[in-house]
Amino acid sequence: MKPSSRSSEGKRFILSYLFLILFLCALASINEVRFDSFLKFGRCALSNVPPQFYNSSSHSVASNSSSDDIRILIGILTLPDQYQRRHFLRLIYGTQSVAGVQVDVRFVFCNLTKEDQKVLVALEIMRYDDIIILNCQENMNKGKTYTFFSSLPEIFNSSDRPYPPYHYVMKGDDDTYLRLENLVESLRPLPREDLYYGYVIPCPSMDPFVHYMSGMGYLVSWDIAEWIRESDIPRNHLEGPEDKVFGEWIRDGHRAKNRFNAKWSMYNYPDPPTRCTHELWPDTIAVHLLKNQEKWIHTLKYFNVTSHLKPSKLYHIP
Repeated sequence: MKPSSRSSEGKRFILSYLFLILFLCALASINEVRFDSFLKFGRCALSNVPPQFYNSSSHSVASNSSSDDIRILIGILTLPDQYQRRHFLRLIYGTQSVAGVQVDVRFVFCNLTKEDQKVLVALEIMRYDDIIILNCQENMNKGKTYTFFSSLPEIFNSSDRPYPPYHYVMKGDDDTYLRLENLVESLRPLPREDLYYGYVIPCPSMDPFVHYMSGMGYLVSWDIAEWIRESDIPRNHLEGPEDKVFGEWIRDGHRAKNRFNAKWSMYNYPDPPTRCTHELWPDTIAVHLLKNQEKWIHTLKYFNVTSHLKPSKLYHIP
């Protein structure tokens, strides 16, 4: 073969090799664009999926919350044997959703004392993981509230979660109906430190700096929960009406320069009428003294809590 022929064949080989490299690069670029488009499509599709507002393994109401969004812990003080009440309240709070907020509802009681409790409560925890058992003997006005608040920093402060773990902590009764969205909206403009929030007692009063907040449901910022754990003032004053005693801790410790009176968005059920009651109305945050099913049903019907029930062939509810 002549040298010129070999030279031209070599050039053709080199050109073919270069074209092959260019083709492969172009193909890789096209695939990368397609893959990137696929990822964007996937993210777009997932963004349209409704948020999961009830997690059976951790009873919380949350939607796309981040470390900067409001985080609220609601501790409902109850008794170990109140199984039906807890299941009912799981329905009440598990069907409420609040966008961009973490609201964790926990049922709080003291040490178990019966064999059946050790089985049934353990099963509840395995199923719902929404119970806090305090190291105390069951009581109402002899330190249970103190044990609740003072235990929280040890339970929840952790290096592997945001600080504070919750911006606000609320103590609530199991005969109180909380409307979580209205609660959250009332908190958005408020400070996240040194805050004391609730329904001012006595009932005619509108001044949150004079007395204390009703035990139906009062809320404080996380720094006050930490102060309760560290201070001798609460530790040395445990007995008495728990909401009144709590207010005395705040007063004697010169805490809560920020206070919010949620009256009349919080009130007692309207029947029987007293100076603490109010008619049900749309701006409600909390209704207290729902002592029987009739009052609960009347309240839930007023707020039309089943309006989002989806139609289905599986049931017919007129």
